Amino acid sequence: MISTTPTLEGRPIRDYLCIVTGEVIVGANIFKDLFANIRDIVGGRAGAYESTLRDARLQALAELEDEARRRGADAVVGVDLDYEVVGQGGSMLMVSASGTAVKL
Repeated sequence: MISTTPTLEGRPIRDYLCIVTGEVIVGANIFKDLFANIRDIVGGRAGAYESTLRDARLQALAELEDEARRRGADAVVGVDLDYEVVGQGGSMLMVSASGTAVKL
């Protein structure tokens, strides 16, 4: 179980184990940039970026879950997601997820 809340209703936390994280860095594709710029001019959503962002978020959460499982956790509470532009000229996007691994 992964939750942004500090507790899980009806599931008492027995032990707080440690902080766990998952990080993913993805590069921006030149074709996505081109089509996103066109979309900015004519309006609408940038589907390619949305898809990349969604995939990066899911990968970061999967890494967080894997680390929690390796440490013997039953759940992760207090999960926070952060998005940062990194790299030369902001050419990459970093998605990080962190939370507290717990035993229920």
